Amino acid sequence: MKTVSHTHRSKVALPSATSSNSNNGKTASIVTALRAIAPALAISLLLSACNGMSPLKSGMSEDAHQAAGATDAAQAALAAEHAMGEGQISKRGEENLPSVALTDELLYKILTSEIAFQRGNWQAAYVTILSVAQQTRDPRLARRASEMALAAKQPGESLTAIRLWRELAPNSNEATQYYLGFMVMNNNLAEIQSVFADKLRSAEPKQYALLMLQAQRLLARARDKSAAFDTLEEIVAPYKTTPEAHLALAQGAYARGDNKRAVTEAELVLQAKPDSQLAVLTIAQASKQGDAMKAMAAFLQKNPKARDVRLAYGSILIDQHQMDKATQEFEQLLRDKPDDINVLYTLGILTMEGKKKPGNNQLAEQYLSRYLTELEANPTEERDPTPALLNLAQLAVERDDYPAAQAWLAKVESYDGRNAAYFNTQIRRAQLMAKEGKLADARQFLRDYKAANDTEQAQLAQAEAQLLREAKQADEANRVMEAALQRYPDNTDLLYDYAMLAESQKKNESMETALRRVIALAPNSQHAYNALGYSFADRNIHLDEALTLIEKASSLAPNDAFILDSLGWVKFRLARLDDAEKDLRRAYELRQDAEIAIHLGEVLWMQGHKEDAKKLWREAKAKDPENESLKTTLQRLNVKL
Repeated sequence: MKTVSHTHRSKVALPSATSSNSNNGKTASIVTALRAIAPALAISLLLSACNGMSPLKSGMSEDAHQAAGATDAAQAALAAEHAMGEGQISKRGEENLPSVALTDELLYKILTSEIAFQRGNWQAAYVTILSVAQQTRDPRLARRASEMALAAKQPGESLTAIRLWRELAPNSNEATQYYLGFMVMNNNLAEIQSVFADKLRSAEPKQYALLMLQAQRLLARARDKSAAFDTLEEIVAPYKTTPEAHLALAQGAYARGDNKRAVTEAELVLQAKPDSQLAVLTIAQASKQGDAMKAMAAFLQKNPKARDVRLAYGSILIDQHQMDKATQEFEQLLRDKPDDINVLYTLGILTMEGKKKPGNNQLAEQYLSRYLTELEANPTEERDPTPALLNLAQLAVERDDYPAAQAWLAKVESYDGRNAAYFNTQIRRAQLMAKEGKLADARQFLRDYKAANDTEQAQLAQAEAQLLREAKQADEANRVMEAALQRYPDNTDLLYDYAMLAESQKKNESMETALRRVIALAPNSQHAYNALGYSFADRNIHLDEALTLIEKASSLAPNDAFILDSLGWVKFRLARLDDAEKDLRRAYELRQDAEIAIHLGEVLWMQGHKEDAKKLWREAKAKDPENESLKTTLQRLNVKL
């Protein structure tokens, strides 16, 4: 199966200071190809290729904050077109391009500007490309200058380039929104009001909704929310009887926290346009969840094809854990649009959540497989098949089909090290090999894996040792861990796992040494404090130190049920039965674990509450019938359930 990769974008091979003759030859071939194209198109292609370069990174100074805020405001306004489900107000506004030949000098300046930017010298890059834009009067070059300045988080230079961009492309909606983004950050609300008033006066009525929503989204980023809303009211005042004006005011009121006004304005929209999805969604946003659900359900009764509302309604049902009802809504969405990738994936997960129902696992596989098929047919860098592949592998494991699970996991890609799930996926593959009885293959698979760093290498050793422990080969697991610790003696995860392995082999001195080393290296490791303290308490030794250690662990993680269990157990050893009962009851409330039930039961037994103790032990036996701790406790106390 073809999967989505993050490395498919092509970039121009620009020369560097250390370029070989071969690289210079590649650049020369690009130049030759560009000169064979019409000059305007050549510049366009050159800029398109160079725009793939990594943007310069910078700290978030006050200037950086202003530039980032202006960008955020502009992008929010531009996204309004998608929210409205409409086409652009206009094209980029750069159709009337100057007729300028791509001379050697121009080509040289453009390329050297991009090289400078790639190397982090934004000032030289910006000055060069801006001067070329002024010389050629090409708005695309002015746009590129603004992109460089914005990436470098330089508000003054950004605004200069954006002003030129607007001058050269007066009909460019994008240039206007970036300009207004800076007006928002400068709190120049009057300029925003003036620009949108002019736009609305010259617009056709069908463009009102989008223009007003763009104004609202820009103004929502203003520091003074009250003044921003007043400006919005001024902008829409000449059109105040239109549903478009009421919708903008509804969104604006919600943005400033005035839910009552938001609902009132949205209801006025629905009176004029009963099928307005944005209006009912605004009402839902501004209402309590119960009221929101009622509003959306009633709207869907009258407008069953309202896709955005149904998506929102289904999502709230998921939040409320009403999985069956949510599934029904997403099934309707899929019937209306059978190739919707997001809906297919959501249905796959929903049916997995309800897997206790007959046939749900098979249905989940069908949805997720269809999702992957659609993703393969329409690959994008924004969608990663990894979660679906992992879920399909889990479904295969649940039906004991390990070869199928391996096949799904083998399709997970690393994306050149950028897929955070890839490493753990390889460990999972080794675990499945071991479950199939192929322990030697699993160990070799882990050893053949090329770790990206020392942390991964240590984790591979931990994974191998765990496979050996599960295969009852503790001595070999011990050798693997000791070899790893020779390479990474200060790796706290390795030390902790080694301590737990030593504890299982009754090598208490080695366990204690390793845990004390973890505490020295990682003073906030609650698990190390807890493990050492519990070991002392369980063996009924060093009880005062055990209490100190576990209390330290509890201070670091006060709501950890297992640490509370340890705290109760050491207090039991210290004959503080009432305190022990209190801690163990709280632990059991947090987590109904068999081990906690066994400990609490023994405390109650020693207090004379024998029936309560037996009840807890029965619960523990129901959860874990083969629990060795329960068996030894019952035998020691001579209890029969």
